[in-house]
Amino acid sequence: MEITPKEVSAPSSEGRPNVPVAPRLNAFTDYRVFLKEFYDYKREITKGELRPYGYGTFSAAANIRSPNYLKLIIEGQRNLSIDMAKKFARGLGMGKEETEEFLALVEYTQAIEPLERNRCLKVLSDLRVRQQLKSGEINAETWEKVPGWVTWVLYALTDQAGVKFEPDRLFEMMRGKARPDEIRRSLERLLASGELTKDPLTGEIGKGRELMSGSESVPVALVRKLQAELIYLGLESLFQDQPQDREIGAQTMALTEDEFEVLKFELRQFRKRWAKDVGVARKAIKGNRVFQLNIQLFPVTTESKGEN
Repeated sequence: MEITPKEVSAPSSEGRPNVPVAPRLNAFTDYRVFLKEFYDYKREITKGELRPYGYGTFSAAANIRSPNYLKLIIEGQRNLSIDMAKKFARGLGMGKEETEEFLALVEYTQAIEPLERNRCLKVLSDLRVRQQLKSGEINAETWEKVPGWVTWVLYALTDQAGVKFEPDRLFEMMRGKARPDEIRRSLERLLASGELTKDPLTGEIGKGRELMSGSESVPVALVRKLQAELIYLGLESLFQDQPQDREIGAQTMALTEDEFEVLKFELRQFRKRWAKDVGVARKAIKGNRVFQLNIQLFPVTTESKGEN
């Protein structure tokens, strides 16, 4: 599976006055950072007024007694309860949908245990995608064409020996991780699109055209959603599968930027080589099971200030 999201460049500000722009909640993964940028924005646009925006202004709008409560939250000296988060949303002038997103962002930011943080992040991500679909920021037709993990597994199952493409049988083979109706809909879409074909005589299901051709036009949010689903399958495997049935390891190391780029390139080449080799091998002999290979390389620290 090779998906390249289409990156959209921000419009150039060259030749335009430096006008402050209100921070967008859906661009943040830490509510404290959002609050800081919101406060700085309000301070900037009101600095010439008789009564510029301040912590007391926010507290009054949120109906909070302490005038410095926002400051304490931004600095991490306090956490927000759900009730207090609702007051903050009111002080921020948020509507119903944005309030729901803000509450989800608060829960994610304040979650400590890794599995809980992952759960909260998924809730937040799904919520943001739904809102983007509703607003038209993500085209609903494009959304329907983006396959979820169930579709990718069904597509790969054509290379596994002895598979009967019946929803109830597929439900058992996929270990109950997807509902029969979800499997049925995904299978019907694959056949209707021509990505899978059905022999009219034998009823055998096989691959038609390549899955996700033209994926360069897929919005980043949808690619992230699919990748998150696959990563969650890995988390489940960590707790549900025996060590001999999986290979999950981790390596934490400091890299230079050059080393990072080399490693990233080598990982991409490794993934492409295996996809190519396995694709050739499956033309000669079917596989035994469908496996999911996830490769993750990401930063866990920032660069040291003042260092090259």
